[in-house]
Amino acid sequence: MRRIMGAMKRYMKTIKNITATVLVVSVLGSPLVGLSVEQKSDAKAKPYTLKTCVVSGEKLGEMGDPYVFVHEGREIKLCCKNCLKDFNKAPAKYVKKIQEAEAKSKKPS
Repeated sequence: MRRIMGAMKRYMKTIKNITATVLVVSVLGSPLVGLSVEQKSDAKAKPYTLKTCVVSGEKLGEMGDPYVFVHEGREIKLCCKNCLKDFNKAPAKYVKKIQEAEAKSKKPS
């Protein structure tokens, strides 16, 4: 009987350790899954080709590093994070400005 109880305790301890390990791995690994999904979506983003901020018209880099984000599969670069508020008020307007500027730069002179 003692032998069975001892084996049962070892078995339960092993199960507890395996359960704890699986729980820790899943909790610590879940942010990495989200990160890999973000990186994939950013990798597919259409690059921003303009040299100026679409909101303010300022040259990118004059006010420090540009603020870069992805909007609907398109990379957007703004001269500063303050321009994001204006961009978010009318994103379609600014995306259209980007498309027009890109089309203009592709046309042969």
